[in-house]
Amino acid sequence: MKATAAVLREIDQPLSIEEIDVAELQDDEVLIDIKGAGICHTDMTGIDGTVPLPLPTVLGHEGSGIVAAVGSDVTNVVPGDHVVLSFGHCGECDVCTGGRPAYCELFAPLNYFGTRLDGTTTLHKGDEEIHGNFFQQSSWASRAVAKATNTVKVPEDAPIELLGPLGCGIQTGAGTVLKVLRPRAGQGIAIFGLGGVGLAALMAAKAVGCDPIVGIDTNAERLEFAKELGATHVFDPKATKDLVWDIQQVTPTGLDFSFDTVGTEGVVRQTLEVLRSPGHAATVGFQGLENNISIDQGHLMLGRTLSGVIEGDADPQQFIPEMIEMHRDGKFPFDRLIRTFPFAQINEAIASSANGQVIKPVVVFD
Repeated sequence: MKATAAVLREIDQPLSIEEIDVAELQDDEVLIDIKGAGICHTDMTGIDGTVPLPLPTVLGHEGSGIVAAVGSDVTNVVPGDHVVLSFGHCGECDVCTGGRPAYCELFAPLNYFGTRLDGTTTLHKGDEEIHGNFFQQSSWASRAVAKATNTVKVPEDAPIELLGPLGCGIQTGAGTVLKVLRPRAGQGIAIFGLGGVGLAALMAAKAVGCDPIVGIDTNAERLEFAKELGATHVFDPKATKDLVWDIQQVTPTGLDFSFDTVGTEGVVRQTLEVLRSPGHAATVGFQGLENNISIDQGHLMLGRTLSGVIEGDADPQQFIPEMIEMHRDGKFPFDRLIRTFPFAQINEAIASSANGQVIKPVVVFD
């Protein structure tokens, strides 16, 4: 079976659009005709080599589309179903069965190794192996092979070409707020970094009635957009001598929650410093496989918590439909973050994300 894919052959080089072959499905796999796929920071870390991946490879891990075929053991979807693809997880380990699949014991091999667990690839080009299976999907292609576990059925009247980012970036931001921090109406939150993840967190905070909502970014357009989405206060760190002091003037006792999407030492420290006591900060910013930081343990001891979070600590089978329902209710306008590009312009879409021109690019197929 043939597919058109964007193939990464060299680190930090443009992707090449190629016709490739898709392997036969295994019993627990699903074949999807991809209708849309998001561009995410995690894909960038594969392109630039921050996360080492085998080459050649097909990236893409925010795919959405229509089921074309299923393996003999698949029972949760059938051909014709509209689906969103999320991260790979085994569904069998203690962590997965405990409802926290983002911390699956097999997360690394299932999402990053480029092969199935048996060592075979889902993609090839003639005799050449093409490493697929990125986040158990490699959805920067017209067809993708996923597992039943990371294939989520969604309503057919939802805009299928726009739903892919719900499987990772938007899930990470909204899930961290709703599933980890769990604010109540009237509690305050600061969000450091207003890209797709940070703005998803902001929309989730607005949906549950957080007040104040403080947005921090160096992009003036993003700050204005954050106010449209519900931020009560915004700050540009470059325009203030003491960012923490300025945020503390919003609420002198400090904020109940804070959220870091950047991952640098300075921002993580600020994420803690703006908290009241007690308070809860979450960090999702990725700066590499090793990222040593130092924090003031004395400050932490005063009832403050710092949590590291992957994929919003969410179960996609439950949370993706919840986000779609919030969108239907007018409480979660994630589509406002998205700009679509034809698949043939995927390199332009990637560049638009890297330079900050577009919050959440999505490549779409005819």
